[in-house]
Amino acid sequence: MIRQRRVTLACSVVGAAVVALDGTVLTIAQPTLQRDLGADFGQVQWTSTGYLVAVASLLVFAGRLGDAYGHRRLFVLGTLGFAATSAAIALAPDIGWVIALRVLQGVAGALLQPATLGMLRAAFPPDRLAMPIALRMSAIGLAAAVGPLVGGALVTAYGWRSVFALTAIPALAIALLAAATPTRPPARDEAAPGVAPQPRAAASAASSLDLPGAVLLAVTLAGLVHVLVAVPEPGWSPATGLALCAAVAAGAVLARHERRAAHPLLPPALLRSRPVLAGLATLLASSSALFGALFVATYLLQDVRGLDPLSSGLWVLPLAVLMVLGAPAAAVLQRRFGPRRTTAGGAALLALGVLLLSRLDATATAVPTGVCFALLGAGFGTVMATATAVVVHRASVADAGVAGGLQQTAMNVGPALGVAAATLLMTVTAPSGVVPAMGTTFLVLAAVAALGVAAALGLPGRAAPAKSPDVPAPLP
Repeated sequence: MIRQRRVTLACSVVGAAVVALDGTVLTIAQPTLQRDLGADFGQVQWTSTGYLVAVASLLVFAGRLGDAYGHRRLFVLGTLGFAATSAAIALAPDIGWVIALRVLQGVAGALLQPATLGMLRAAFPPDRLAMPIALRMSAIGLAAAVGPLVGGALVTAYGWRSVFALTAIPALAIALLAAATPTRPPARDEAAPGVAPQPRAAASAASSLDLPGAVLLAVTLAGLVHVLVAVPEPGWSPATGLALCAAVAAGAVLARHERRAAHPLLPPALLRSRPVLAGLATLLASSSALFGALFVATYLLQDVRGLDPLSSGLWVLPLAVLMVLGAPAAAVLQRRFGPRRTTAGGAALLALGVLLLSRLDATATAVPTGVCFALLGAGFGTVMATATAVVVHRASVADAGVAGGLQQTAMNVGPALGVAAATLLMTVTAPSGVVPAMGTTFLVLAAVAALGVAAALGLPGRAAPAKSPDVPAPLP
């Protein structure tokens, strides 16, 4: 059992890190890819947008597939698909193939990401779940930190195709490890208070998948993400307006359908759980504030402060370092102070960091800027580890995949929402000047982060220590 848990933890950590690494190295490789394939800016943007739309629209349904057929099985399928599409992109002859393969890679990523959390929920008891999730979050932060450095070195030495080979190799290795490890079903479902266990028989798995609900949710999220990505563009195209209408209509039909479905895609018990909703709201607000602030801070450092890309990356490095260190520390703090105080404290640090960014201008030096980014990393690492642990912990094992899918959806929609809001605010406040516009945008984003503090108050407090029962333990 111990070896199986270690393998599960390794698969979850490496799988999550591979996905995070892929996103960061692609950003570095895109300019070279554009020149090499003779693509325009819009086509290159779709190498990111196509992936994001695919993964965000399928995360929850992929989580339900894991609940029905096994998270490890979905993990193996997702990682093999991720490795295969990465290798295929490295061999793609033109930009059209790259975009199509990135969409398929998004489908594989959607299968992979909820499974990394579902496997942890099934392998570890609830009272030991916080540290494995924190280690997973640290791996994501580490991948985000080293991704630009590794990606830049590979692109410079071997070209843009090498970065996709980089992600294919560990994905294939971890898929083979997961496939070769025997699985054992959990002995009992230890759902947290407030969420009743909902076991699903294997024979009825297909009938309980709620395919209509999955299609409606996919259309809703795909339309929403498409609209958020299109906000920074000048003017709205007919496709963007159509996506907005489709998202609203599909969302309305989904709400009606889920209330009447015999086996809804989104379990009512999970959606009625106050801690789950509070955790998702905290993740959405915090990720929106962080990525919106990073979007504006990039222009602050390079266009206002005059730093080159490498120097600006070094100035931002405290964020990644504190995120890597903050996630395991959050697991320890959560055991001592409870999820509510730990998450609220992390969200407050995040809000403070964004607020202090609003004070920076062209004279800013490395030390105060580094302090701002350190606060962002420590705060967001704490929020991400603790709120995710609550969301996964509060779900029964039978619904762990859906809980993981909801968490991943919040972590995909939040950044798109934050960047869209930051772009809109910068455009509206541009007449006041670049630096004042950035200051106003940071203030609004700090308020968004403060909403995360308010949402964190809905998380559970510190649990009372369990009393030892007087009944003697049964003989083996």
